[in-house]
Amino acid sequence: MYRENREYRSFPMVETRKEGNEPSFLVEGYATNFNEYVLFEEDGIEYKERIDEKAFEGCDMTDVIFLKDHEGTVFARTKNGTLELEVNENGLFTRADLSKTSASREMFEEIDTGMYSQMSFAFTVEDEEYNTKEHLRTIKKFKKIFDVSAVGFPANPTTEISVATRSRFDGFIEQEKAERLAREQEISLARAKYNYMKEKRNGRD
Repeated sequence: MYRENREYRSFPMVETRKEGNEPSFLVEGYATNFNEYVLFEEDGIEYKERIDEKAFEGCDMTDVIFLKDHEGTVFARTKNGTLELEVNENGLFTRADLSKTSASREMFEEIDTGMYSQMSFAFTVEDEEYNTKEHLRTIKKFKKIFDVSAVGFPANPTTEISVATRSRFDGFIEQEKAERLAREQEISLARAKYNYMKEKRNGRD
């Protein structure tokens, strides 16, 4: 179940690792990367997001779980060592050992056969900044990572975003509109002042 106070992002891809012809039951992939991406488009404007390379520093990743579509059975977790998370120059690298239970081995088979080919993660944000000119949100610091998930039908970031993300961008959009209105009013006032002074000068001529 998707929770309103959490944000979700999906990235390709999750892959299985094999040792010879035998499955190792290891699944690897990037839950996220540091590339800029478009979240959605509104009124012809692309609203974008990127994750700062230092955003994971100090983030709570003490008990992250590996799920399917962000719900249901726990297949691996950091607390017992079956899930490893590593931040490198590319993003948040994830390695899950799905050998421990029959359910996790079945999940491995679903990934290995291509039923699940992307990875998503759930998080909350502690610090961010927004560039109005570029319509770009930069996540400066994550507060907590809750889970990483193999997903079969990831939300299209250009059309579907979580309630928490939408509420953040609604605030940014309202801010942009307010700033744009203030600029327009300032220009209108300057134009009116110019016309008044022009008419006043013409009246003296």
